[in-house]
Amino acid sequence: MTNLKANTLFPRSSFVGFDHLFQELDWVAKHATDTYPPHNIVKVSDNDYLIEIAVAGFTMNDLEIEQDERTLTVKGEIDKEFSTEPTYIHKGISQKKFKRVFRLSEYVFVDGASLKDGILSVQLKFELPEEKRPRKIEIK
Repeated sequence: MTNLKANTLFPRSSFVGFDHLFQELDWVAKHATDTYPPHNIVKVSDNDYLIEIAVAGFTMNDLEIEQDERTLTVKGEIDKEFSTEPTYIHKGISQKKFKRVFRLSEYVFVDGASLKDGILSVQLKFELPEEKRPRKIEIK
């Protein structure tokens, strides 16, 4: 059997109006290899979510959180110049530099963040704008 790429069988030009879907699939394929550090995604309520990221050994000064439209980026890097790292016999807890990228749903924004016991918690809130909410229409 020949090895054909999917876009040669079904070129994107055949799917008019699906550009956004292809962009999302490309984004997922590009970022699907992010596995460090491990994380949890928790549904707190219908409108509130929590991303918990295991960042043992990192301090608040070592972490950076940024939201750019629908992309949430969490970066961590320990400044080795100022750290007094001991000589390890075995080091099983990684403190390597990382960049974790999450794709947020439309109308989701970061509502806060905290660091406690080696877990970075990023609070997310889903808030549908008033003009997008269902409304009753008065019949005259």
